[in-house]
Amino acid sequence: MTTTWTPARVLRDRNARLYLTGVVISGFGTSALWLASGVWVKDLTGSDGLAALCMLAMWAPTLAGPLLGTLADRFRRRPLLIAASLLMAALLPALCVVDSPRGLWLLYAVLFVYGATGVVHDAAESALIATAVDRSLLGDFNGLRMTANEGMKLLAPLAGAGLYAAYGGAGVAVLDSVTFLLATVVYASLRVREDRPVRAPGGGTAEGARHLWAHPVLRPLVLAAGATMLCAGLNGALIYAVVEALGHSPAYAGVLYAVQGAGSVLVGLLSGPALRRLGERRFAAYGIALLAAAVGLRAIPNEPLAWVCSAAVGAALPAVLIAALTALQRETPPTLLGRATATANTLIYTPNVLGLATAAALADHTDHRLLLAAVACALAATATPLLTPRNPTPA
Repeated sequence: MTTTWTPARVLRDRNARLYLTGVVISGFGTSALWLASGVWVKDLTGSDGLAALCMLAMWAPTLAGPLLGTLADRFRRRPLLIAASLLMAALLPALCVVDSPRGLWLLYAVLFVYGATGVVHDAAESALIATAVDRSLLGDFNGLRMTANEGMKLLAPLAGAGLYAAYGGAGVAVLDSVTFLLATVVYASLRVREDRPVRAPGGGTAEGARHLWAHPVLRPLVLAAGATMLCAGLNGALIYAVVEALGHSPAYAGVLYAVQGAGSVLVGLLSGPALRRLGERRFAAYGIALLAAAVGLRAIPNEPLAWVCSAAVGAALPAVLIAALTALQRETPPTLLGRATATANTLIYTPNVLGLATAAALADHTDHRLLLAAVACALAATATPLLTPRNPTPA
């Protein structure tokens, strides 16, 4: 039997190709603004704490994921994506007036709306992808989506930094506004037929959580993804201790992050075939196990090994995220997919912030090698249940 290279199969699908174009465009603008907003606040105030609030403002709406995701099940998804993009395109130019600490309230408010819109956008996009893209290509598409996102994280911050240096934060805000307008054109070009959403009796905000908890496939994957992201937060906060042990300045962390990003780009290209061969549970389990090994070996102060471990972290971490999203799209009724996606994202990504905060509190008082060993053990324990055959009946 002949097979076609799976990225080529995805790119031959018109809707998938357009979606990935939208991911690249919007991901470029978001990554550029993410970097520039913190630098902007730092330049205006000199405060690291106020600069860090930019990330908090963008992340905080994730906690309301189940509620915001309801919008993706109450309205047609394509018009909702268009409306969300137009809202941000209109809102971002307002940041051009921020030129002193007194205007920071406007920056934080826009970033908060940005984060909330992003939650709705991700839920609507996931739900629409499940109907607009061939189901046999979902794993490949989600892998390529990860590749596109990680690729933008490597390129966009450099472009954003250059644009900020030349034109200030206002220039980056205008750039991001333009990317939202371009994304609107992409979404408007999609060929997808959507029926008017019908609200089922008892179909409230909590239905997404109930579905995840009751489903024998989704519950272990989402829980494993949340635990993995908790450990990833702990590992990420220890990167500067690893760099110091190698004898480098803190700026060297950027090199290791670039290597990690390259690993994520690679695994995105291979995830579709791996999911078909292994299934979601084993693909996620092998990724978590590889992550455990990479995190544990980071405790050894050896530069070539540090590069290998960074690439392995980049390749391993997306596995459980891609597996969970693909299973969610395949196992969730379309009328519930917006709420289920937003709820899953809240459960998966909130622990990452908790892990970052925990490691930051412990890093100055505990040997980083002990912390890395503990994280590696926790990851190994997370992978083990996914390697056991699942009960065919719901728990």
